[in-house]
Amino acid sequence: MKRLILLGSLSLFVMSCNKKTEAPKKETPDVDTLAATEPVVDTLGPKSFCYMGVIGKDTVFVSIDDNLGTISGKMATKNSEKDSNKGDLSGFKSGDTLKLTYEFAAEGKTGNKNDIYFLQTKDGLSEGIGERDQETGTKYANDSKVKYDGGRVLKTADCKVVSKVLK
Repeated sequence: MKRLILLGSLSLFVMSCNKKTEAPKKETPDVDTLAATEPVVDTLGPKSFCYMGVIGKDTVFVSIDDNLGTISGKMATKNSEKDSNKGDLSGFKSGDTLKLTYEFAAEGKTGNKNDIYFLQTKDGLSEGIGERDQETGTKYANDSKVKYDGGRVLKTADCKVVSKVLK
Protein backbone atom coordinates (compact mmCIF):
# COMPACT_ATOMS: atom_id res chain seq x y z
CA MET A 1 0.00 0.00 0.00
CA LYS A 2 2.81 2.34 0.81
CA ARG A 3 4.12 1.74 -2.62
CA LEU A 4 0.80 2.62 -4.16
CA ILE A 5 0.56 5.86 -2.21
CA LEU A 6 4.16 6.68 -3.00
CA LEU A 7 3.66 5.86 -6.64
CA GLY A 8 0.43 7.90 -6.79
CA SER A 9 2.10 10.89 -5.11
CA LEU A 10 5.05 10.65 -7.41
CA SER A 11 2.82 10.54 -10.51
CA LEU A 12 0.83 13.56 -9.24
CA PHE A 13 4.10 15.40 -8.65
CA VAL A 14 5.34 14.57 -12.13
CA MET A 15 2.05 15.63 -13.70
CA SER A 16 2.02 18.92 -11.82
CA CYS A 17 5.56 19.59 -12.96
CA ASN A 18 4.49 19.19 -16.56
CA LYS A 19 6.83 21.02 -18.84
CA LYS A 20 5.52 24.48 -19.51
CA THR A 21 6.34 25.76 -22.92
CA GLU A 22 7.66 29.24 -22.74
CA ALA A 23 7.08 31.60 -25.59
CA PRO A 24 10.45 32.34 -27.16
CA LYS A 25 11.78 35.71 -26.18
CA LYS A 26 11.63 38.24 -28.95
CA GLU A 27 15.07 39.49 -29.54
CA THR A 28 15.19 43.19 -30.16
CA PRO A 29 17.71 43.99 -32.82
CA ASP A 30 20.54 46.23 -31.85
CA VAL A 31 19.74 49.74 -32.94
CA ASP A 32 22.52 51.58 -34.69
CA THR A 33 22.05 55.02 -33.20
CA LEU A 34 24.56 56.56 -35.58
CA ALA A 35 22.66 55.37 -38.64
CA ALA A 36 19.33 56.47 -37.20
CA THR A 37 20.43 60.05 -36.56
CA GLU A 38 22.38 60.75 -39.75
CA PRO A 39 20.44 61.85 -42.83
CA VAL A 40 20.53 59.61 -45.86
CA VAL A 41 22.73 61.04 -48.61
CA ASP A 42 22.25 59.93 -52.20
CA THR A 43 25.77 59.35 -53.48
CA LEU A 44 24.68 57.81 -56.77
CA GLY A 45 22.34 60.49 -58.09
CA PRO A 46 23.38 63.45 -60.21
CA LYS A 47 25.30 66.24 -58.56
CA SER A 48 24.82 69.82 -59.70
CA PHE A 49 27.49 72.51 -59.70
CA CYS A 50 27.33 76.15 -60.77
CA TYR A 51 30.17 78.48 -61.70
CA MET A 52 30.65 82.07 -62.76
CA GLY A 53 33.67 83.97 -64.00
CA VAL A 54 34.16 87.66 -64.72
CA ILE A 55 36.92 88.51 -67.18
CA GLY A 56 37.08 92.26 -67.78
CA LYS A 57 33.57 93.24 -68.84
CA ASP A 58 32.66 89.71 -69.93
CA THR A 59 30.91 87.14 -67.73
CA VAL A 60 30.73 83.36 -68.12
CA PHE A 61 28.02 81.24 -66.45
CA VAL A 62 28.19 77.44 -66.24
CA SER A 63 25.78 74.91 -64.74
CA ILE A 64 26.92 71.27 -64.65
CA ASP A 65 25.17 68.04 -63.68
CA ASP A 66 27.54 65.14 -62.95
CA ASN A 67 25.78 61.78 -63.13
CA LEU A 68 28.48 59.22 -62.29
CA GLY A 69 30.97 60.86 -64.63
CA THR A 70 28.57 61.65 -67.45
CA ILE A 71 28.34 65.42 -67.67
CA SER A 72 25.52 67.57 -69.01
CA GLY A 73 24.84 71.23 -68.47
CA LYS A 74 24.53 74.72 -69.87
CA MET A 75 26.91 77.59 -70.50
CA ALA A 76 26.44 81.23 -71.45
CA THR A 77 28.98 83.94 -72.18
CA LYS A 78 27.83 87.56 -71.88
CA ASN A 79 30.35 89.59 -73.88
CA SER A 80 30.47 93.37 -73.80
CA GLU A 81 32.36 93.97 -77.08
CA LYS A 82 31.10 91.10 -79.26
CA ASP A 83 28.14 88.76 -79.59
CA SER A 84 27.25 86.66 -76.59
CA ASN A 85 26.61 82.94 -76.84
CA LYS A 86 24.53 80.36 -75.01
CA GLY A 87 24.27 76.59 -75.32
CA ASP A 88 24.49 73.07 -73.96
CA LEU A 89 27.42 71.15 -72.52
CA SER A 90 27.80 67.38 -72.76
CA GLY A 91 30.68 65.02 -72.19
CA PHE A 92 32.41 63.07 -69.48
CA LYS A 93 34.68 63.42 -66.48
CA SER A 94 38.18 61.96 -66.68
CA GLY A 95 39.82 62.23 -63.27
CA ASP A 96 39.40 65.89 -62.34
CA THR A 97 39.07 67.01 -65.97
CA LEU A 98 35.73 67.71 -67.62
CA LYS A 99 35.99 66.92 -71.35
CA LEU A 100 32.98 68.61 -72.87
CA THR A 101 31.43 69.55 -76.17
CA TYR A 102 29.79 72.97 -76.19
CA GLU A 103 26.93 73.23 -78.69
CA PHE A 104 25.83 76.85 -78.86
CA ALA A 105 24.13 79.63 -80.75
CA ALA A 106 26.09 82.78 -81.58
CA GLU A 107 25.75 85.60 -84.08
CA GLY A 108 22.31 84.31 -85.06
CA LYS A 109 23.73 80.95 -86.06
CA THR A 110 22.82 77.73 -84.22
CA GLY A 111 24.58 74.37 -84.26
CA ASN A 112 28.08 75.69 -83.50
CA LYS A 113 30.20 73.08 -81.71
CA ASN A 114 33.44 73.44 -79.85
CA ASP A 115 35.39 71.19 -77.49
CA ILE A 116 35.98 72.80 -74.12
CA TYR A 117 37.91 71.24 -71.26
CA PHE A 118 37.80 72.33 -67.64
CA LEU A 119 39.98 71.31 -64.73
CA GLN A 120 37.63 70.96 -61.74
CA THR A 121 38.96 72.01 -58.34
CA LYS A 122 37.27 72.54 -54.98
CA ASP A 123 37.14 76.29 -55.73
CA GLY A 124 35.90 76.19 -59.32
CA LEU A 125 36.89 75.48 -62.90
CA SER A 126 39.97 76.38 -64.94
CA GLU A 127 39.43 76.37 -68.70
CA GLY A 128 41.92 74.44 -70.78
CA ILE A 129 43.89 76.15 -73.55
CA GLY A 130 45.40 74.14 -76.37
CA GLU A 131 46.09 73.96 -80.06
CA ARG A 132 43.02 73.23 -82.16
CA ASP A 133 42.84 70.59 -84.86
CA GLN A 134 43.58 72.19 -88.27
CA GLU A 135 40.85 70.21 -90.00
CA THR A 136 37.89 70.94 -87.72
CA GLY A 137 39.07 73.93 -85.71
CA THR A 138 36.73 72.84 -82.94
CA LYS A 139 38.59 69.92 -81.38
CA TYR A 140 41.90 69.89 -79.54
CA ALA A 141 44.79 68.61 -81.62
CA ASN A 142 46.38 66.81 -78.66
CA ASP A 143 44.54 66.30 -75.36
CA SER A 144 47.78 65.83 -73.41
CA LYS A 145 49.04 69.29 -74.43
CA VAL A 146 46.01 71.18 -73.08
CA LYS A 147 47.17 73.61 -70.36
CA TYR A 148 44.96 74.84 -67.53
CA ASP A 149 46.80 78.01 -66.56
CA GLY A 150 46.12 81.17 -68.49
CA GLY A 151 42.55 80.31 -69.45
CA ARG A 152 39.32 81.55 -67.92
CA VAL A 153 38.88 80.79 -64.22
CA LEU A 154 35.34 80.25 -62.97
CA LYS A 155 34.50 80.28 -59.27
CA THR A 156 31.74 78.37 -57.51
CA ALA A 157 28.51 80.37 -57.67
CA ASP A 158 24.94 80.30 -56.38
CA CYS A 159 22.91 78.05 -58.70
CA LYS A 160 19.82 80.29 -58.35
CA VAL A 161 21.74 83.21 -59.88
CA VAL A 162 23.32 81.09 -62.62
CA SER A 163 20.07 79.34 -63.59
CA LYS A 164 18.30 82.70 -64.11
CA VAL A 165 20.91 83.64 -66.73
CA LEU A 166 20.86 80.21 -68.40
CA LYS A 167 17.05 80.08 -68.91
